[in-house]
Amino acid sequence: MNYLMLAIAIVAEVCATTAMKQSNGFTRMPWTFVTVIGYGIAFYFLSLTLRTIPTGIAYAIWSGAGIVLISTAAWAFQDQKLDAAAVIGMGLIIAGVIVMNVFSKASGH
Repeated sequence: MNYLMLAIAIVAEVCATTAMKQSNGFTRMPWTFVTVIGYGIAFYFLSLTLRTIPTGIAYAIWSGAGIVLISTAAWAFQDQKLDAAAVIGMGLIIAGVIVMNVFSKASGH
């Protein structure tokens, strides 16, 4: 359940960040509303997650998954280009999060 709450937080943050780009500096109110609500949901669910998952582990998953998902959303919906170095870098981020969760004693498993 804790990782489900973290997943909700991550998806909400990715939606909020993607909407922020669309808000054009908070001048488009519907996108601004999505941004504010998305971040509210994201931080609420992250706070619930931190009750049981260590902060460093939760934040590693949050930031790692967020980077990959936001980059993918920007590529898919905002014409952001991803070159080989960007894709390799995202792969290393994912690998790092997996290593922390599977092999680290700090993960609390």
